[in-house]
Amino acid sequence: TGKVDILRLGIWKPRTMPGSFEGVGVEGLLWMQEAKEETGLPVTVEVAKASHVDRCLDFGVDVLWIGARTTVSPFAMEELAIALKGVDIPVMVKNPINPDLKLWIGGIERLRNAGISEIAAIHRGFSYLEEKYYRNRPQWQIPIALRQEMPDVPMICDPSHICGRRDILEAVSQKAYDLDFDGLMIESHITPDGAWTDSSQQITPEVYALLIDNLVRRDVGTGPLPSELEILRSEVTNIDEDILNLLSDRMEIARKIGKFKKANNISIFQKVRWAEIMEKGKKFAEKNDLSEEFVVKHFEGIHDESINQQEKIMKK
Repeated sequence: TGKVDILRLGIWKPRTMPGSFEGVGVEGLLWMQEAKEETGLPVTVEVAKASHVDRCLDFGVDVLWIGARTTVSPFAMEELAIALKGVDIPVMVKNPINPDLKLWIGGIERLRNAGISEIAAIHRGFSYLEEKYYRNRPQWQIPIALRQEMPDVPMICDPSHICGRRDILEAVSQKAYDLDFDGLMIESHITPDGAWTDSSQQITPEVYALLIDNLVRRDVGTGPLPSELEILRSEVTNIDEDILNLLSDRMEIARKIGKFKKANNISIFQKVRWAEIMEKGKKFAEKNDLSEEFVVKHFEGIHDESINQQEKIMKK
């Protein structure tokens, strides 16, 4: 189709919980060989330990990739580096689960020290406890920073794992293109809803083809892009998302308070409590170089919405 350069196959799948589907194992490598022969495309497989590397080399895997749950462990990365010493094969390294740039760079450097010359990085997002929109928060400033530290390392985006759902795959893929990423790793399945793992983030080959057709490669110019401004904007976006998530959590607590007040016949507005909140806010503003007016307006808006939420409870 001209829209696929490498076939991605999950043979072994490190899972968070025991008992989850962990891949078909070596049998899948036989299927991989059939797919490779039928399509004429190179294939890539995830490896998490030395025995995986040995099996992949035995079956003619063209490219290896290392997953986020492996990159996070220097011990595991060192084991893989030792297994790959003297082997001429491209390796792609996903970011660690936690947002640690040095850990990502360290994993790549271990492979370089083992003699691996063709290395790419894969950005698949980062685990975040309060995240509600993405499966894994993108935190674009981290892959951007890695590109600045290692400009010779190609950067691939994995929107499937960032999104965790189909409806925003195209938007995240376009964002990666706009940041001049070198490619995408997208999961596809002939019957996504019947997939044994991560079904909500997978798309059919037909939908995949449409997604790729809709993406636009824009001219990023010849300067040192992405710029420092883009990094700062990405940090602002992450903070804004944190603020909105915290506001959502705060209103959930306000609703619980409303239920308690209704059950115990307590009035919504508590003058003393409100005065305490405002006083703390003003002191915080003074200590943190914020204007009192800004902080007061901030708390007034939160207080008004809290009252609105509790009034809805009272009227039920």
